[in-house]
Amino acid sequence: MNKRMNLLMFSGDYDKAMAGLILANTARDINVDVTMFFAFWGLFLLRDPEKMTLEDKTIYEKLMTVITPKGPEALPLSKMNFSGLGKWMLEEMMEDQGAPQLIHFLKGARKKNIKFYACKLSVEIMGFKAEEFLPEVEIIDAQAYLKDALDSDMQLFI
Repeated sequence: MNKRMNLLMFSGDYDKAMAGLILANTARDINVDVTMFFAFWGLFLLRDPEKMTLEDKTIYEKLMTVITPKGPEALPLSKMNFSGLGKWMLEEMMEDQGAPQLIHFLKGARKKNIKFYACKLSVEIMGFKAEEFLPEVEIIDAQAYLKDALDSDMQLFI
């Protein structure tokens, strides 16, 4: 039986999302089963910019849709973002080192069948719709998340 790892992704920052996805991909590479539970700002990583909609949303939900990052490529850095300049510098430094960017780690996680769960309450509060997320995303409640986390060998909060 494989070991299991559970990551709770609360941050919507590029560098923190990178850390979570690097750990998730690496765990899968050593045959660890991985689930990732995304709540509040972490949901931005799972949004598909091509599928976002303003239809049937309140004014607050429309604002949330319009003013927040539209998918993984739009996430800011947690520190030294400087209106995107810091992120651009980091991406340039990563390219110089031959390191993959965030989108590559996300694609890898999808190919490796890492389970993506979105927090039902967070989705509802922020006014997102299931169809606005990547197709692999399943929306679950906190109780289902906790059951999964309790059955895991390792739980991480990012």
